[in-house]
Amino acid sequence: MVHNIEPYLEHKKDREGKVFGYLIILVAIPLIIAIGVSLFNDRKYNLISILIAFLSCIPFFLSFEKRNPKPTEMILIAVMTAISVVGRFIFAPIPGFKPVTAITVITAIYFGPQAGFLTGSLSAVVSNILFGQGPWTPFQMFVWGFLGFIAGLLAKNGWLEKKWQLAIYGIIAGVAFSLMMDIWTVLSMDGNFNLLRYQAAVLSSLPFMAVYAVSNVIFLLVLTKPIGKKLERVKKKYGLN
Repeated sequence: MVHNIEPYLEHKKDREGKVFGYLIILVAIPLIIAIGVSLFNDRKYNLISILIAFLSCIPFFLSFEKRNPKPTEMILIAVMTAISVVGRFIFAPIPGFKPVTAITVITAIYFGPQAGFLTGSLSAVVSNILFGQGPWTPFQMFVWGFLGFIAGLLAKNGWLEKKWQLAIYGIIAGVAFSLMMDIWTVLSMDGNFNLLRYQAAVLSSLPFMAVYAVSNVIFLLVLTKPIGKKLERVKKKYGLN
């Protein structure tokens, strides 16, 4: 009796693609950032940002390779990135109050962790065309992308469906963003990580951390439902999974 092994092979290929994509996000990109800090003293941040942007696209396309992504799907990701960039520009006068994480999380909820990482990463590099590129850009690309990636994983497992779950993640994301960016603050001084400096940086950033956490909660609670409805409508109209 001959068994059809095509579904098994397709599942194996899909699983291997996901693992490879996760390795890019969790290993390759942080490694590139570390190399940029240690070997180039952040002087090649433009090159590093380009590499991260390129690598951010790979998991996204790998995740959709099996079902051949439609142009509409990629356009929606571009639109969400544009909304994130415009939102950051509009709320720029209020320090720490920005919708970037919220838009990234919403994208991840409806399109998956890889799309969330791509949106967060591109939001950082594109918006910094307005706010100024610098050695902090690769860190922002990774941190915002990582927050989207985690949100996508949670959403796939049934989380972030309720308002209280969104609120909790918004707070955690605000704290995590500040804590992770403070690593760059310390490394930017002399390329070395010093725990005492890090503690000082964290203490000085507490007001920013609080404002950003609150803004995440506000934007997630206000924007998730209306934007989500539109995304669902477009997905059904064009047969996007």
